[in-house]
Amino acid sequence: MTKTKPLRKNPRVERALKNFRDGFNCAQAVLSAYSRELGLGQTKGYRVSQSFGGGMARMAGPCGAVTGALMVIGLKHGKTEAKDEAAKDKTYALAQEFVRRFKAKHGSMTCLGLLGHHIGTPRGMKALQKMNFHEDICPKYVKDAVLILDKIL
Repeated sequence: MTKTKPLRKNPRVERALKNFRDGFNCAQAVLSAYSRELGLGQTKGYRVSQSFGGGMARMAGPCGAVTGALMVIGLKHGKTEAKDEAAKDKTYALAQEFVRRFKAKHGSMTCLGLLGHHIGTPRGMKALQKMNFHEDICPKYVKDAVLILDKIL
């Protein structure tokens, strides 16, 4: 009989999910999984990504897990000199690949498309709370965003 190796936990996924459970939004959770190693620092990472939760300030647009991931890609590969077209092209290509993979897995990249309700309205929030979205739905988007990032970075 062959023994199977236990699955290794992904420390970035664990960090992102812990931060999400602790009350940070999807964008903050994803960015926080990488912010220290990319030189941003935890506090600044939380601050810069705060407005991106709930589909950009609870407007049900792009999912915070997606925008957090795009921030990670920009921190790692974004251009720092105006004429660095290679860095810009690489950043855009990675961002497009991330979105392609996320949408292929989940069918959408917006909070409204993923959740089926507008998180910024009282009616939508009530429906989402009944669905236990914060505990049962959104963590998979945070987790998958980090896993996709780990594959493409």
